[in-house]
Amino acid sequence: MADKRRRVLYVSHNHPMFRPGGAEQYALDLYRAMSRSTDFEPVLLARAGPPVARSKLLHKGPPVAAANSDPNQYLIFTDVENYDYLNNELAGKPVLTRFLRDFLIAQQPDIVHFHHTLYYGYDVLRVTRNALPHTPIVYTLHDYMAICHRDGQMVKAAGDQMCLDPSPLDCSECFPNVGTQQFFMRQRFIQSHLALVDRFIAPTSTTKERFVEWGIPEDKIIVEPYGSSPPQRISANGSRNGDRVARKRNRFAFFGQLTPYKGADVLLEAMRLLGPDFDGHLWLYGANLDLMDEHFQARLGKLLDSTGATVTVGGQYDHGDVLDLMEDMDWIMVPSIWAETGPFVVWEAFHARRPVICSPVGGLAEKVRHDENGLHFRRNDAQNLAALMRQAASDPALWKKLHEQITPPYGMDSHLQVLTAAYRELLEGVK
Repeated sequence: MADKRRRVLYVSHNHPMFRPGGAEQYALDLYRAMSRSTDFEPVLLARAGPPVARSKLLHKGPPVAAANSDPNQYLIFTDVENYDYLNNELAGKPVLTRFLRDFLIAQQPDIVHFHHTLYYGYDVLRVTRNALPHTPIVYTLHDYMAICHRDGQMVKAAGDQMCLDPSPLDCSECFPNVGTQQFFMRQRFIQSHLALVDRFIAPTSTTKERFVEWGIPEDKIIVEPYGSSPPQRISANGSRNGDRVARKRNRFAFFGQLTPYKGADVLLEAMRLLGPDFDGHLWLYGANLDLMDEHFQARLGKLLDSTGATVTVGGQYDHGDVLDLMEDMDWIMVPSIWAETGPFVVWEAFHARRPVICSPVGGLAEKVRHDENGLHFRRNDAQNLAALMRQAASDPALWKKLHEQITPPYGMDSHLQVLTAAYRELLEGVK
């Protein structure tokens, strides 16, 4: 019997098999979960090639190819050598206007759900609309890249202060070589393409508010948190080691990308302030430091040299190991300096029943409640963080209280129900 399920195409800017990342892993997890749906058959299209691919060589052959043995996972290779990072526009259009267009027409999805347009360019939305004029387009707002040229972080270049009311003038102050008029045209260009989207998904209320203020109609955006399933373990030996044992709770760990916005340097500076006699230890699990600028790499290297007695670098980790790794720790550190729309590491920490110590910005303030399932410290304040870590390491009763108050994260099954209802509503409007 033919599959009568409607088809939803998920489009991502990277596949986790190349380089790990929260939005990419979520897109893959959502694809896998939707595969069990009786309503929709998912297809995944992930962008590949430099700068996220480990090889710097350009792809040889057709730009659309199978990703692996799964017949519904595909890769599309784009050349970003002349990519316009200001407007997020791809210089070589044939990969979109010819190859992507042919792929869309061949697949005939009933819904196209974008998780990012980075390295495709916002033109991908117009190509999709032209190829599939009656197909609803959904777009998850994983970050603020449409609003902010500084990697979508909404953080000012001078002093790393939060940018709460962005304007073309503010943007030109961060980037003096780009004029105010160019930033005004950038906003008009991006908004003209996003106007083709039928429904936006905002992971937090803060995210929705920011984009409504920027110009997206409020009735086009629904707030729907990321759904999460417990990460599958690679080993079968996982256990919450010592959860019921009265002992010091002085093991801290960072999991995530080693970027300036994730605050790994703030965390290491706190460890430097605590000194070699600190009765606690930090494990640093992270990736993508090699993609960062030399100044940040040098800063992290210097901090690691000065904290060698109390910091262990765990390096990159497999997603299937994250529960085992977290359950060997006591506190999960999320010192981000930007207004996170997630992050996914908080859900992973709560699956492992581990309290989170974080800066209360963006989605972090909505997920982690101070003195309930975690602790807050002042954003970008290493001294305040150091004091909080000293308290956390010396008070096992505090850890026990927070640990016992952690509730399961918002489940993927509930998330799928909301997305399925949203897809159905959009399809009803097509009739």
